[in-house]
Amino acid sequence: MKAIFCDGVSARLRTDLPEPTPAPGEVLLKVLRAGICDTDLQLARGYMGFRGILGHEFLALDDQGRRVTAEINQACRACPTCAAGQFGHCPHRVVLGIWRHDGAMAPWIAVDPRTVHRVPDAIDDRRAIFIEPLAAAFRILEQTRVDSHDRVAVLGDGKLGLLCAWVLRSTGARVTLVGKHAAKLALAGPEIESRFKEEVESQVQTAGGSDRARFDLVVDATGSASGLPLALKLVRPLGRIVLKTTLAAETSLAMAGIVIDEVTVIGSRCGPFPRAIEALARGEIDPVGLLGPEFPLERGEEAFAAAARPGAGKVVLRIS
Repeated sequence: MKAIFCDGVSARLRTDLPEPTPAPGEVLLKVLRAGICDTDLQLARGYMGFRGILGHEFLALDDQGRRVTAEINQACRACPTCAAGQFGHCPHRVVLGIWRHDGAMAPWIAVDPRTVHRVPDAIDDRRAIFIEPLAAAFRILEQTRVDSHDRVAVLGDGKLGLLCAWVLRSTGARVTLVGKHAAKLALAGPEIESRFKEEVESQVQTAGGSDRARFDLVVDATGSASGLPLALKLVRPLGRIVLKTTLAAETSLAMAGIVIDEVTVIGSRCGPFPRAIEALARGEIDPVGLLGPEFPLERGEEAFAAAARPGAGKVVLRIS
């Protein structure tokens, strides 16, 4: 079987892999398309020490030919954490294409059927690739209250940053997207203020620590070690920071500001698939402008190179 395999230091096409054998309670899905995200790029650089088939953003067919996708966390469903409904934090979980389970950059993937979601006809194949990252954006609203009077900054004008900005703007909050690329900032639309990173940093320094230039909530979706330090400069005392960035590299950070300003820092990962599917089906959020090129599976290594280029859109692998 052909697949994109992570050996811990790179992502490469292999043609000698066996087709997956479903574990007890799993079903096989036929993969149609898989997206490449920053986490995949980080995994290929050593993040999590993962070895296996990559891919957790995908569209597939079930055994009845229906279009489906699946949540990335595959939980044991038997432990106290699962009994509390916290399947994403099951201590025995595996994570598709990320941790102890092969992913979707292959013709077949085995999943727990309880994590499978139908993709309605109102969502075309291209937009369906965004279900998982859009769900991750909606996770923010499950973790912290966002009101119309809140001043929100989203750091990072990449695909996840834009999805987070759109989701947060849907609450009525005043949202500022901070990035480095004029073309990507322009995708945010007229309801979201777009600012260049250098301009925002300069304003904070000029304000001299006053609350005038600071935000109630700052979301780090930069994919960079520089994201959290900037978030700490931008958040007001007693404000909140949501971390969406995952990194392979270790980083250091001065912690005093978090304590002195009593800042709440929230790690944020996977989110509600039903809400993301609903938003896409109703056209509440349309991510099609974030799409980049599509490659056949056989050109997977070229696709990863394209996804790693600065400013790249969502690169998609056509599997079947």
